[in-house]
Amino acid sequence: MTFSPSVHGIFHQATSTMTYLITDPSTKQTIILDSVLDYDSSSGCSSNEHNESVVSYIEQHGLDVKYILESHVHADHLTGAQYLKEKYPNAQTGIGANVTIVQETFSKIFNYIESDLKTDGSQFDLLFRDGDTFPLGNEKVSVIHTPGHTPACVCYVVGDAVFTGDTIFMPDFGTARCDFPGGSSGDLYASVRKLYDTLPEETRVYVGHDYQPGGRELLFQSSIGEEKKSNKQLRDDTSGDEFAKWRSERDGQLGMPKLILPSLQVNLRNGKWPEAEGNGVVYLKVPVNLLGKK
Repeated sequence: MTFSPSVHGIFHQATSTMTYLITDPSTKQTIILDSVLDYDSSSGCSSNEHNESVVSYIEQHGLDVKYILESHVHADHLTGAQYLKEKYPNAQTGIGANVTIVQETFSKIFNYIESDLKTDGSQFDLLFRDGDTFPLGNEKVSVIHTPGHTPACVCYVVGDAVFTGDTIFMPDFGTARCDFPGGSSGDLYASVRKLYDTLPEETRVYVGHDYQPGGRELLFQSSIGEEKKSNKQLRDDTSGDEFAKWRSERDGQLGMPKLILPSLQVNLRNGKWPEAEGNGVVYLKVPVNLLGKK
């Protein structure tokens, strides 16, 4: 019988992000996936309301946090990994091994020197490659490398569920954008095909964001079968050329995410701020006329 993890999603309204608590019910060992640090870009102030709601649920249910994981280096919100690591110091942090590619790319964009940002992924305890497994209680979690949105994207398969990050969303929204540095519609097509071709149709799909198109209610769970049948951008019968054309046209209409600059500078460091300057204040960089539409 296929293992069925307990899944609790906590929605971060400001960034439309889902944080997941994924638990082996028999041991209560738990993964925190895609946490969020509240951040106000106008004032530069951060807070932990969302993280505190995660901690409250964990404490109420007596969960044993073993991992604090990322599906990729997020460009639309700041990770809350460091706050949670302080709460659960024995938990291991992790991300896809190709985070090093993303670090190298954005180290150049932000004009960092080596002392500003190491590009070896050492900020994370675990770097996952395609096919890697790791224990969760009495079960195993499998990692699927799913590049396209970013080179470091991974999906986590936990029993009868897959957590897709920004690879695919609910069927009425489609897939992730592919126009960030290192993104590729061809890679994303191959990644989604990998999910469609290797996972059973009844596999539960938990998405990384829900943008509630048309003002509909919040939804964050579908299935591989539902995605193959009705994903508006990439159904089972969608060709690679069709997807690439549609994705290119759509991405050409999108602006940069509101929080992309602060998010990357923090998330590349696994949630740590850059070093404070001599006055004790942390500063973030803004590259002028480098990213986005010109």
